[in-house]
Amino acid sequence: MRYRKLTNGDYTFGRREQNFVSDIDAVAQAIRTNLLLLQGEWWEDTEKGLPLFQRILGQPGVPDSVRAADLLVQDVMLQTTGVIRIKNLQSSYKNRAYQFACEVDTVYGALSLQEKVIPQEVII
Repeated sequence: MRYRKLTNGDYTFGRREQNFVSDIDAVAQAIRTNLLLLQGEWWEDTEKGLPLFQRILGQPGVPDSVRAADLLVQDVMLQTTGVIRIKNLQSSYKNRAYQFACEVDTVYGALSLQEKVIPQEVII
């Protein structure tokens, strides 16, 4: 697997092979970009992406809602090329922000991931 490297969310150019990530780093970047893709945002497949506005925003931070968000995030990650399984997912919902940490088994090995999926500035 090979992905063009991102810096601050933008593609990098001008350094030939140094502008690409591969193997486990490519899977990590793919997971992050898939989580940032909102459902309905990509014209070619409007069902693809995290259902932030459809199913997560506006839900109170009660345990059932946090578990539902966990399942949605896991679903997006499991659809990422190279991901085999997700282990030890731990999440929190504090100050109107959802965060998670987990271990991801990929075709290239294990990967630790810690993400803030819903930034506080986005939640209304």
